[in-house]
Formats: sequence, structure tokens, C-alpha cells
Amino acid sequence: MSDPVARIDALEMRVAYQDQTIEDLNQTIIAQWKQIDALKRQLNELLDRVQEVEDNAGGSAPDRPPPHY
Repeated sequence: MSDPVARIDALEMRVAYQDQTIEDLNQTIIAQWKQIDALKRQLNELLDRVQEVEDNAGGSAPDRPPPHY
């Protein structure tokens, strides 16, 4: 059998690396959520602008057939 102290040391090292990996992944997820929120706000602003343009241009020109008819 191997030395119990060595096994405990190896397990403690693995836990330390896993803790750091978990923290790194958590920070990545937080950054992604911030970016997603910013993109959602930008998308909503663009949708509002498109809707405003459609509302303003809605009744200005009637639908007529092209001149070649």
C-alpha cells in the first residue's frame, strides 16, 4: 500500500486545482451573462427602432403594382 500521508497530499492538491478551475469557470459564466444581458438590451433597442421606422413609414406609400403591368 502507498503512504497515507502522500495520498492525502495528492488529494489536497487535486482539490486545490479543482477549486481554482471552478472559480475560473464561475468567472467565465459571470462574464458571459453580462455580455448576454448587454446584447439583449441592444437587441431590444434595435427592435424598438425598427418598429418606430415601420410605424413612421406605414401609410406614406400605397402598394401599387410595378410599372411594367
